[in-house]
Amino acid sequence: MSLFSGLLGSLFNRTSSWISSQKQTKEDITLLCDQLLSTTGEARGQSLAHDILDKYAILSDDQKKAFFLYLRHQLDLDISASIAALSSYEASPDSKTYSAVHAAIEPQRLALFTRLNTEDGATERLVRMRADILAQLPEMPELAPVAFDLQQLFISWFNRGFLVLRPISWQSPAHILEKIIAYEAVHSIDSWDALRMRLAPADRRCFAFFHPAMPDEPLIFVEIALTDHIPHSIQDILADDRPVLNDDAFTTATFYSISNCQKGLAGISFGNSLIKTVVRELSADMKAIKQFVTLSPIPGLAKWVASEGIDTDGLADAEKMPALTAHYLCHAKRPDGQPADPVARFHLNNGALIHAVHQHADTASLAQKQSFGMMVNYLYHVPDIEQNHEKYADGKVVTAAAIQALAKKYNASE
Repeated sequence: MSLFSGLLGSLFNRTSSWISSQKQTKEDITLLCDQLLSTTGEARGQSLAHDILDKYAILSDDQKKAFFLYLRHQLDLDISASIAALSSYEASPDSKTYSAVHAAIEPQRLALFTRLNTEDGATERLVRMRADILAQLPEMPELAPVAFDLQQLFISWFNRGFLVLRPISWQSPAHILEKIIAYEAVHSIDSWDALRMRLAPADRRCFAFFHPAMPDEPLIFVEIALTDHIPHSIQDILADDRPVLNDDAFTTATFYSISNCQKGLAGISFGNSLIKTVVRELSADMKAIKQFVTLSPIPGLAKWVASEGIDTDGLADAEKMPALTAHYLCHAKRPDGQPADPVARFHLNNGALIHAVHQHADTASLAQKQSFGMMVNYLYHVPDIEQNHEKYADGKVVTAAAIQALAKKYNASE
């Protein structure tokens, strides 16, 4: 045998072995899942959960897709059993038939996810698994029920009672600070020096929610500027040469960046609780602070302007752009009647009101593209938060009088 033939043979054998091992990995994980669902021993269950999560971590993208399809179709709701259980309960509504209904209408994958979560570190790994599933939804929409089932579990596992609020400062551990840089979603942080300017000065605060099962992974964090006025632009907030006041001069806390950190927890709201908890914390620690506002982007504005066929010539006018923006925030709606702007929906649902809009407030290229550089202050007036939330739930957009006047000015010009 020639040296070349030997090399080819060796390469073929290695490739065949790799393909076989990859196929076996996929088959092994579904077999292990079936075993986990049928086992009754606690120790055996934890061992199987460990093996399943370890095998999932080394699956290729194609193998993950096959595993997701197994979760979707092989561990789906048993419709026949559900109908039979409901019929039995209808005929004889007692505790036994009621329990049977609960058991029948739960997809087996829910039981699988719950049993997997007995392994140390499993919660974080299941969050990552859902992130993988969500990434496949555009190509594989049939996986939506699997993502939904995990979401329902996470709503329970990550409810407010389990969340821990922690301040983030320049003295926080480096691995946490690295994640603040990585997860910042509104105003990017491009260096350690830039992060230091967000956290170290006396006029800056940052808070994050953590979960005991993921102690080194922030779920959501908010960055806060302390000032003696309501800011009109992000450039002023982030300016390195801004004057820093004494603590007793701070009257306003501005939430200027809120970042969700875990893609696998998409659809689970932490922002409402975070803002209200931070308001309580700051109110207790800094009695001089009387105003809680945001300086928020308006990411849907330019898209809405284009969809309405509005002529953008002249929008740089000092009056036209603010009036158009006020009209958009007050009156632009989705088909379901909710405000068109996603950030507006978030803050209005939390109990804020639209306080003011500002032109040339964000000169970054993305902000120019999304909102012509416009930004908005949402005001959280503590005594009115719950009342404002109820008004929003009834379909009313709560605004300051100045915003209403601006919106009317735009309507009158049409």
